Amino acid sequence: MGENTAQRPARGRVARLIVTRPAAEADHWAQMLRAQGWPAQALPLMEIGEPASVQARAALQAWRAHWPQVDAMLFVSGAAVSHFFAEGAVVRPLAPFNTRFWAPGPGTARQLAQALGALDIGPERIDSPPADAAQFDSEHLWPVVAPQVAPGGRILIVRGSSSTDAPAPEGAVPGHGRDWLIRQCEALGATVEGCVAYERRPPVLDGAARALVVQASQAGSVWLFSSSEALVALRAAQPSVRWTEATALVTHPRIAQAAREAGFGRVIESRPSLPDVLRALESERTAP
Repeated sequence: MGENTAQRPARGRVARLIVTRPAAEADHWAQMLRAQGWPAQALPLMEIGEPASVQARAALQAWRAHWPQVDAMLFVSGAAVSHFFAEGAVVRPLAPFNTRFWAPGPGTARQLAQALGALDIGPERIDSPPADAAQFDSEHLWPVVAPQVAPGGRILIVRGSSSTDAPAPEGAVPGHGRDWLIRQCEALGATVEGCVAYERRPPVLDGAARALVVQASQAGSVWLFSSSEALVALRAAQPSVRWTEATALVTHPRIAQAAREAGFGRVIESRPSLPDVLRALESERTAP
């Protein structure tokens, strides 16, 4: 994709750029960043697969068949979209329905548009923060969707779980993500239900990956984090490595806090879109 950048020298201060998203996303982002001249390498720090729990898989199958019964569906991420709408898994609506589809950011909204298009459902049913929102998260999605929430309404949240999770308390919405928005919906009298569409698992790093981690703790290294869980996995995999010379480029203030707690010497915040990430990288290149 784009011109061949394999022999192009690294830009400015950045000797290596580590992309930590799950494998398919990490490879895609690394390709896009290399096409822009950045020395990007994929190092997935989270594996994603189907839920291990028999109960979770059964609930997911049930919701794939009965999703038109809810007033709105909140998809916490692109992974939630892709796993819920696995090829041929979701039932097409047979009668008129009123369901809205909520996305916290433009990437998730784009994936939703593609998935819904395969079911002949138009993108006008998708709600997400405006393109110029300061951040793409629950807080900026809420003003857009709050008028849709009413007493007696039903909201389905589609999200993931972690392989290290303890059993959820009885009555809790299963999975992780967007708990703040769930509380807002419940405060307005809506019923929030949930299904786990995928499970996150910590990666098993081989020798080459461990060597890259050590190398990328040195000056000139930038780590791109779109999840606090990736930071947890990194620290667990290589607990002896120190990050004071490396930079963390993060896509949300909560991830920034986790990066500071991990000991990264420099933390840069960015919105999660590619143009915003590129601008943040330019700021690192020109930093004194």
